[in-house]
Amino acid sequence: MSPEKPGPKAISAPELKAQIELERVGRAFLAYRDEKAERILREIDPTDGVLSIGRSDSASISFGWDPETSSIHAMIETIGEHCALVDDGLSTNGSFVNGERVQGRRLLHNGDVIRIGTTPILFHSPTTTEAEATIVSGDALSAAGVTPAQRRVLISLCRPYKDARAFAVPATNPQIAAELHLSVDAVKTHLRALFEKFGLESAPRSAKRVALVERALQSGLISDRDL
Repeated sequence: MSPEKPGPKAISAPELKAQIELERVGRAFLAYRDEKAERILREIDPTDGVLSIGRSDSASISFGWDPETSSIHAMIETIGEHCALVDDGLSTNGSFVNGERVQGRRLLHNGDVIRIGTTPILFHSPTTTEAEATIVSGDALSAAGVTPAQRRVLISLCRPYKDARAFAVPATNPQIAAELHLSVDAVKTHLRALFEKFGLESAPRSAKRVALVERALQSGLISDRDL
């Protein structure tokens, strides 16, 4: 039996320190948690060329614990100072950036959340800085002004992901309104504010809600315990 995928975990002070030290180097990196919920920072060296991601031990970045990841699932390609996620049909379950499935090549921007199998990966790049889109921690988001009311809406939006994350879809506005005893218009107002605070104002409308869920879970602002 495959090990259970660890739930989202807020970034700790030592983990944040390690990230800041890597940011000072000035290179792109990926941040994700392994099967023990340890936060991994994988620096992307411009000389790497192409990094493979998959369940196979031979992959440059191996997610051997994730049964929904294909043996060779996708690739990170370095293009000058930029990086792209490449999925040319190698994967069974697809690769996603901010909730939107990638078919072929997708240029990555600072703060993008990649999903390979059930594993969310935060992409950081100093050459594509978008401060409003960079998710560091739940504490940072709270400090940025995520109110208790907005957090309750966010928890309700994420609730369907508690038991069936791979197949879940975010709660609808009427479902959130019914759970929290709010009007649908009030829910829409809170969500608009959350899209802005998570740097998703310009994301495709069809992908915004899924991207918001993934960033909330990746950041640790919302955990399985909340759901």
